Amino acid sequence: MANTLHPAKVLLLAVHFAQHADIDSLSILTSTHTTIIHDEILLRILLTHLPETERPAAYVGFLQQLVDHSFEPCQLTGLDTSPVNSIDDNEAVKRATKLHLLPLVCQNPPEIAQGDALSRFLFLRIHQMNEETGMLAQLLDLLLPFGRHSPGIHKWAMSTVIPYVRKGLQYRAGTSLAYSLIEFEKLPDHQAVDFLLCPVDSRAQPRENVDHDLRSIIGPWVYDTDRWENSSEDGESSRVFCPGWHKVCEWFLSQATLSWPTAVQAIERWGGPEDVKFGHGIALDLPAAHRYYLRQTYATTVLACVYGVQEATLESLRRLHSILMNLRVYLGLNGGTMSLEETMKVLPGLSSTDIAVFHNDRVATYMRNDLLGQNNPLTRPSEGATNLLLALTRSAYILTLFGSPSSPRRVGDLTFLHDERDQRSEISKLLRTIAIQASKENDDFLLKAREFLLWLRDWGHGTAGKPTAGAATAGALGMLSKEYVEAEFLKLLLSRERYTLARNLYDGGGPVRLPVEVVQDSVYESALSAFDNATNPNRSRGGLKRCDEIIHALPKTVGLSLPGTKRIIALLKATHALSDYRLVLKQGEPFSPVVLRVHSDPIFIIEKVLGQNPRAYTRLQEFLEMGMNMVRAGLPSYRKLDSPTLLTTDSELNLAAYIAERRITAMCIKAALKEDDFETAYSYVASRLSMQSPENSDTSPWAVVDEWSWKAALQAGQYIRTERSQQPTHLGTASGNLEIRHLEQRIECLATALRVAPTSQLQEILKSFRRCEEQLDSAIKEEAANELALGEEAKVDNLPGAFDQVNVEQQYPVRNMTASIAAQQTEEAPMSLFDLSRATARAAQRNFTAIPSLQSITRGADANNNEDEGGSLSRIRKRDQLREAATGTLVSGVGWLIGANVGQNKEETS
Repeated sequence: MANTLHPAKVLLLAVHFAQHADIDSLSILTSTHTTIIHDEILLRILLTHLPETERPAAYVGFLQQLVDHSFEPCQLTGLDTSPVNSIDDNEAVKRATKLHLLPLVCQNPPEIAQGDALSRFLFLRIHQMNEETGMLAQLLDLLLPFGRHSPGIHKWAMSTVIPYVRKGLQYRAGTSLAYSLIEFEKLPDHQAVDFLLCPVDSRAQPRENVDHDLRSIIGPWVYDTDRWENSSEDGESSRVFCPGWHKVCEWFLSQATLSWPTAVQAIERWGGPEDVKFGHGIALDLPAAHRYYLRQTYATTVLACVYGVQEATLESLRRLHSILMNLRVYLGLNGGTMSLEETMKVLPGLSSTDIAVFHNDRVATYMRNDLLGQNNPLTRPSEGATNLLLALTRSAYILTLFGSPSSPRRVGDLTFLHDERDQRSEISKLLRTIAIQASKENDDFLLKAREFLLWLRDWGHGTAGKPTAGAATAGALGMLSKEYVEAEFLKLLLSRERYTLARNLYDGGGPVRLPVEVVQDSVYESALSAFDNATNPNRSRGGLKRCDEIIHALPKTVGLSLPGTKRIIALLKATHALSDYRLVLKQGEPFSPVVLRVHSDPIFIIEKVLGQNPRAYTRLQEFLEMGMNMVRAGLPSYRKLDSPTLLTTDSELNLAAYIAERRITAMCIKAALKEDDFETAYSYVASRLSMQSPENSDTSPWAVVDEWSWKAALQAGQYIRTERSQQPTHLGTASGNLEIRHLEQRIECLATALRVAPTSQLQEILKSFRRCEEQLDSAIKEEAANELALGEEAKVDNLPGAFDQVNVEQQYPVRNMTASIAAQQTEEAPMSLFDLSRATARAAQRNFTAIPSLQSITRGADANNNEDEGGSLSRIRKRDQLREAATGTLVSGVGWLIGANVGQNKEETS
């Protein structure tokens, strides 16, 4: 019965079996009616009516039999033809003509479109299943058994379907893909790469198994030669280019910048473009030119990623160093398996020829622009490029290890921008961290640190001097000379009290040969740095103790006889002398030694000490020594003399010492008067301020006027005793009357003020002098009157045996009275200024011939005057002597002011 079926009924029956997925019945029907149901019509029936949900395993064998034409003959006796038995032949024909079977037509890819019917069926069936069911795993179940059926199906399955299905299988159940298979095939290359590499879970950082995506998804996808382009440049041989692969390289670089662990992990776990997983026993291959392009661009990408990583940690640098070493092996260069720490133990040198090509002004811009470009020398795979990047990575490791976190790109900027200031700042950071770590480490750590610093400078070149203008940069710190690096390291040793190591390296016959001046300057700078950081002015502790130790650390090179050493020792002595006193310059801030060194007028600090420490003025000699040490230390003794050329000659030193001595003496006088100790102030005026300046102000390099001595003497001369004034401890030959004694001392102070004061101040001082003299005359007369009254009360003439009364005042001069006859006989008014000047000029010549300013007058004195007044010379009072001294000074110096004429006096006496 079945053998006599009308052809139309055979078609209708085949459609029925396909709709119900009765593959066995369809197979029997097909094997017995091959002339009616040929291959293409059968595939169209399956494409149109076979349910998409039917598992491929149910009909893959049937398709293979169809392709191989290997249907086994069978009887149709068991075939169920009931679906068409009730239909007459004409009706069957009508229904058959209305089947509208889908055509086996596709336009792309060309290899499939022009292939056999099965290839076209598989292509259409895969898309049909994907759009209707989305069961990705079943796509491969249908396609892979026919992977070798035709080249078109083979390439399409390996480079398109497999990457798409593997990507889709990463999503969780219930999550749909962004694109269907047919939409994915139409995507531009850059969008396709974004889809294939997009993370399934964006929260996972770094991405896990990203190497799997590269190996199993991107790798097969790139192996489709239809995605490649060929181009020729200037008639040269054609170049290949893959836009999709270039997008993959850009993805690597972006990940290195944004999420370096993802990029580094991918490079570590993926073996490169050759590491592709096709699976299922089939694979694709590429032409040699394509493979070479992939290798070179992959190496460029790895180098670019290292420059792109901004993370500055020891872990990131270790991993970057590892992938660079592996890259050298990948490129067939000398590589190795040494870790970064092992490599840094031997500090391999970098030959200057390896990086000669990188010495131009644009190198720094190459690290930021077009890292993936073929014309970028930094990322073009070569011996030099990899060696340079290794040197940058190792330099970054050293900088990060010593507290200056750096990436290879940052080291590149430091290296190729040629900014000496930045490099000096960088080595300062390193030295600070090394200094901190050195306190917990032994000398081996410091010696290794020194090796690292020198290696950073030249990367093992061994060049000593600083690069000349236009010369190639030697290393990360190549703008610094070797002497500078060694000097900074010496300062580090001294600051951390590693004096033995410093002596072994730099003193005298040490292995490090540095100019003597460099070593000396380093020692002095370190000593002053310790001084500036000191908080206690005591020389036996803290920063001052370290300063003292540093000065003596290198005795062969830095001797105690050197001027610089003497200055620092003097500075230490001056500062230590202040430790015995209470001193606060600002409220709430204790005195720090650095204040003394940076103060514009350090002598002023002594004034603060005198004001804050009672009776400190009694230690004048100690303060004078302190001031002299300040001068020897090169500190300005007067702010108007604050000049970088101070104390370069003996005359300058003498002038500064003179100024310091005068100022300190004046300070002590004022401090004594402030505490009502006139006796001490007077003794300082009499013993310290009577000498003249050793410098001639007309020939001195600075026009300095002693503005301190005359003010102090004047202040002492104007002092009036009160109840708080301290009493004299002894009188000596002075008057027993304390008031007269005090006035005489005041006149002496005023006389000193007249001698040292500038001309413009004489008038004011003379007024004080005159008032004091008036008071003294009054006091003397009062004392004389009291003594006469006391004599009357004694009534000597009434005593038994007494002689005739004799005028005691005539026989015995009143104690300490002047020889002036007028003062003994009459109550004269005090002499006027001009009478004082003229009348006492000759007396001053007799009594003060030792004073240099009066010698000219003494030599011109009249001999007769000496004879006439010789008898009364021994009785001249001290008050008159002082007056005569002051007058003599006026006559010889400022006679024009008071109308005196020295020459006229000489004529009169002649």
